Formats: sequence, C-alpha cells, structure tokens
Amino acid sequence: MNVTDKLRQHLSWRMLKKLVVIAALMFGFAYALVPLYRKICEITGINVLTQVDAGAKEFAANTQVDESRSITVVFDANAQGPWRIRPVKNSLQVHPGALTTMVYEIANQQHRRMVGQAIPSYVPQLAAKYFKKVECFCFQQQTLAANEAKQFPVVFVIDPAVPKSVDTITLSYTFFEVAGATAK
Repeated sequence: MNVTDKLRQHLSWRMLKKLVVIAALMFGFAYALVPLYRKICEITGINVLTQVDAGAKEFAANTQVDESRSITVVFDANAQGPWRIRPVKNSLQVHPGALTTMVYEIANQQHRRMVGQAIPSYVPQLAAKYFKKVECFCFQQQTLAANEAKQFPVVFVIDPAVPKSVDTITLSYTFFEVAGATAK
C-alpha cells in the first residue's frame, strides 16, 4: 500500500465517522421532534387533541343556570375514511350553566375492526373556552368492530360567563382512523 492509498483509506474512515455522527444526530433530532411538536402545539393552542377537563364536573355541579338567555348549539360532524359520524339532533337550545347531553352515532363501515379518534372544533373559536365537556368520546380513541355502529354521549355545560354576543355555538367533530393503532 502506498501513501496515496493510505491517505484515501484514512479519509474514507474519517468521512464514514462523520456520516455516522450526522446520521445519529438526525435520528436524535427526529426522535425529539414529537415531544417538541406537542409542546409547541400546546403553547400555541393549535392541533391539540382534546384533553379531559378535570374541573368540568365540579364546575357543572356548582354553576348557576342563566335562564334569562339561551344559546343555540349546532352539532356537526365529518369523517375521514370509512367512517360515518352524525349527531342524533342537529341543534339544541341551551341555557348557559345547564348540564346538557347530546348523542353522536359513529359507524365503522369497513369489514375489519378499526380504531378512530374524534377532534372537536368550535365556531366561534372563542366558544371553546366556555364549552366545558364533562364526558366526551373525543377524550379517547374508539374501537369499533367491522360494520359496527355505536352511540356516544357528549355531556357539557356552557359557562354562563360566555359573552352576550355569542348566541350560537357550532360544535363540529372530525373523526378519522388512527394510523398504526391496533384494534383489540
């Protein structure tokens, strides 16, 4: 082996070491992105999966019903993939502070067991702050057998502190299959 070959071999090993370090750093960065993404979404308030409102049950039990006004709550739903989701009623008149139950029907239209997740959204967006869910199918993933349909309640109370300008709230759910989830 001459000097040129030894130099090439040395440079090749050096390059290989650099590439391994770069690949390890890239893997580490990709691994760190998931919690980083969740934290950024939590801070900015976007794309956040629905968390259980720990204080909603106590709030509902201790709030006064404001019978001097009512709010129209419009229920909407759409699905991604082979799901059907729909509310049993399109709308309800609700007094702020009153504990209210609404039912959604979700159907798996596939010939296999599937896992799905519901993500709520509100119009106007500021209503989310005043819409307190005591119970909701959106708090966890749902597993439905092949061609199975189930009804799920949404139990909620609207905070009487909701601005007087809000007379209609639309609660919409998007339901989609959870990729990679294994149905048990």
